[in-house]
Amino acid sequence: MILPRTILFDLDGTLVDTAPDLAAAMNHVLSSLGRPPLPIDDVRHLVGHGARALISRGLAATGPAPPELVESGVPLFLEYYAAHIADASRPFDGVEAALDALAAAGCRLAICTNKPVALATALIDALGWRARFAAIVGFDSVPKPKPDAGHVHATLAACGGDVASAVFVGDSATDVGAARNAGLPIILVSFGFSDTPARDLGADAVIDHYDALLPVLAGMAELAA
Repeated sequence: MILPRTILFDLDGTLVDTAPDLAAAMNHVLSSLGRPPLPIDDVRHLVGHGARALISRGLAATGPAPPELVESGVPLFLEYYAAHIADASRPFDGVEAALDALAAAGCRLAICTNKPVALATALIDALGWRARFAAIVGFDSVPKPKPDAGHVHATLAACGGDVASAVFVGDSATDVGAARNAGLPIILVSFGFSDTPARDLGADAVIDHYDALLPVLAGMAELAA
């Protein structure tokens, strides 16, 4: 099976279901600011643009969200989330088998996430995944995060990959935009955090389970050959 040499992955909603821990941190902020909690499923669709945007959206869902209130919630969120980074976060079904197969095939794997790099690294470490990835590049590692092409290019540079032989795997419109802006094919998972169905986001392919990832990647590599 011929595969692309480099696979870039989004993290939240793509490799790992982090919604329970993100919801707990969001609800900690809301409680601290006198707001009611949000259900986990509501928080799933608020993720993808970083902690500040998540807090802003969470506050907006429960009342006014003035900038000063959002800013006061950021340290509350980050402190709580860092202390509970993997209490209930789990890899999606089939992820580890797919990562093992990609590594066995000689693919280079990297994380391109709008999570702060320290939190992304802490999550990867908590899952015992550090050796699986050649690079972890967070939103604060680059001047402009996804969907800016620079975030993707910085991740490729960090892991020693190149645009011509790379594919992006994500779950959101942000990931589609990042991949398109950087000139990479994009595969979406259908079970991520997007509030728009993955099949409506214009990806090159959509998978419903990680069992399908390698065959789809092989098909892309064959077309590119």
